[in-house]
Amino acid sequence: MLDRILVTNDDGIDAPGLAICEQIAAELAREVWVVAPEHDQSGVSHAVSLHHPIRVSELGPRRYGITGTPGDCAVMGVSHLLPEPPQLLLSGVNRGANLGLETVFSGTVGGAMTGMLLGIPSIALSQAWTDRTQVRWDTAAALGADVVRRLLAVGWSAATCLNINFPDLPAEDVGPLTLARQGPGLIQGLQVETRTDPRSLNYHWISFRRGPRDQGPDSDVEALNAGKIVVTPLRYDRTDDEAYAVLSKVLPR
Repeated sequence: MLDRILVTNDDGIDAPGLAICEQIAAELAREVWVVAPEHDQSGVSHAVSLHHPIRVSELGPRRYGITGTPGDCAVMGVSHLLPEPPQLLLSGVNRGANLGLETVFSGTVGGAMTGMLLGIPSIALSQAWTDRTQVRWDTAAALGADVVRRLLAVGWSAATCLNINFPDLPAEDVGPLTLARQGPGLIQGLQVETRTDPRSLNYHWISFRRGPRDQGPDSDVEALNAGKIVVTPLRYDRTDDEAYAVLSKVLPR
């Protein structure tokens, strides 16, 4: 049993997935501290607020809302609000899977990676869905604590955070915990949709364009589609070894 776990997310402090994450944490630690964004911060990646102040609302015992990003929440929790550092940071449970290239944009993953940067073992948790209005939160709730417990028993590098995705299946039908690589995912690009407001002024929505892609061997997408619980170790080092090798032939090192 851990002494304390810090919980955050990117969907906001009132999100149902955060409540599931709190349940998971309560099975693993004597104290659960929640420091989460006051509003949805999906897609903010690893951003931290350097150019405007952060305000904190105490919403209950060991429970705080932050006017900032998941990264801000990790920093405020670890470096300011908690009396002692947590033994673990859990970020999630996200509404929807975080796979492939989407992990670069994900605020859920960003919160976990910021925790890792602060020296805290950190895990991002996401629940896949087919129907956004019928998310299988019970699956993550039923399986999450045991999955985290198993991973803590194994351990992982201090320069790594773990990204876990639960499949869109009832808990009793879910496959085994499976190690997978980050594949390319389903993002094919970004697009802009322009609309007109009631005052006849244009405004714009940026969104991802998704579609099927070849995922390659051992990918996170293929493992999740097979009904398995997927764990992928992630790190900040994004050096492309293949490009590095090519460039090293003509550029000094």
